[in-house]
Amino acid sequence: MSNYNVKSMKAEEFISDEEIRETLKYAEANKNNIELIDSILEKAKPQKTATGYVCKGLTHREASVLLACEIPEKVQEIFKIAEDIKLKFYGNRIVMFAPLYLSNYCVNGCVYCPYHLKNKHIARRKLTQEEVKAEVIALQDMGHKRLAIEAGEDPVNNPIEYILECINTIYSVNHKNGAIRRVNVNIAATTVENYRKLRDAGIGTYILFQETYHKESYLELHPTGPKHDYAYHTEAMDRAMEGGIDDVGLGVLFGLELYKYEFAGLLMHAEHLEAVHGVGPHTISVPRLKRADDIDPDTFDNGIDDDTFAKITACIRLAVPYTGIIISTRESQEVRSRLLNCGVSQVSGASRTSVGGYTEEERPHDTEQFDVSDQRTLDEVVRWLMENGHIPSFCTACYREGRTGDRFMSLCKSGQIVNCCHPNALMTLTEFLVDYASDETKEIGYKMIEDELNKITNSKVLAIAKDNIENIKNSNRRDFRF
Repeated sequence: MSNYNVKSMKAEEFISDEEIRETLKYAEANKNNIELIDSILEKAKPQKTATGYVCKGLTHREASVLLACEIPEKVQEIFKIAEDIKLKFYGNRIVMFAPLYLSNYCVNGCVYCPYHLKNKHIARRKLTQEEVKAEVIALQDMGHKRLAIEAGEDPVNNPIEYILECINTIYSVNHKNGAIRRVNVNIAATTVENYRKLRDAGIGTYILFQETYHKESYLELHPTGPKHDYAYHTEAMDRAMEGGIDDVGLGVLFGLELYKYEFAGLLMHAEHLEAVHGVGPHTISVPRLKRADDIDPDTFDNGIDDDTFAKITACIRLAVPYTGIIISTRESQEVRSRLLNCGVSQVSGASRTSVGGYTEEERPHDTEQFDVSDQRTLDEVVRWLMENGHIPSFCTACYREGRTGDRFMSLCKSGQIVNCCHPNALMTLTEFLVDYASDETKEIGYKMIEDELNKITNSKVLAIAKDNIENIKNSNRRDFRF
């Protein structure tokens, strides 16, 4: 008897190794079963209802069959459905954000991260509140409105009080027309009490990557430090939810373990959150292992090629249709271009992965967590997105209007979210164009906004959106939202 129990609060029962192995066996046995594959694809497709579209999503087992399937025309269909789901629920909007590294002090021994304790030659840095302010101003001057803060795990150098103080500082900085309206937090697993403090500080999404769901590998990859505790790390999202954070973000670091195993584990985690808390992951990130200070990705033999990477992303979109899928600047412009058509809905732009990196003239490499492949400016990324038919969105309205957790999901699942998100995206894009964009980007952007306004069918919404956009263009008034 398998110990698998989706509603269990024990890591080894909701991510059951036995269940994953049985799933992979089942997927392998059925990867050419056209009848089954067709029925799974049919289930994944968006269904039209009176109010919009709905999606059923897929179980970890169904999605694993699609991931294993190598029949070319079926694989093409997976990509087509993924793009269709993304457009039906999120439209052609792509949410923009940037990471902000606060400190690279860390007591863990993770063998794939240059911040590990044994790395004695990396420069250790922790931002003071004045430096946090300077970084935030630099990010605001680019046009960013949403940050994901990152810090190593170190109870002495980066205690929760330090993180809370930084969040407070970030929200307090208003420079010209700039404001960081939402801070997402990517810090180590912590206690329910600390999650409550983060919630009270007004964070957006709490993000924690599992790195790997394979327990044996997990223990080898995290030989020392608090992160070595597999159960404590894997159960963190349940504690975050218990602490009142209703938007959480999952992710695995592809390349550490066999990708089909990770994929099944990731979806089982999403199913667990949905089953226990009624809300699946707000976001899922798909980072791949990259070169960094003393880390050579070639020493890990589970790397995945671009085709597999795209297929994983598309299958996640079919399985968890309402989640935001995030692709970072770890990936090149070419790979990011491709993944934008596989269901990705959030990208970072102009990221620096070093502590204090945004205020330095030259991109510093001595404290980077990983090599950044896409080194374009935010203006260049925004222009590129628009040239490819995507609306760059700096919107943070849902968080600030209380549309989080189950409230966000119910709007999204009924296909209603587009009524808020589309005009909000156009208004925040207008802000970016007026305050930060180059002339070339402005020209493309204003044309896009005009075209997109014509797609708003609700006359009342259209009138308000047009009015607000004119206000943004002709005054210093900002932050209009539906």
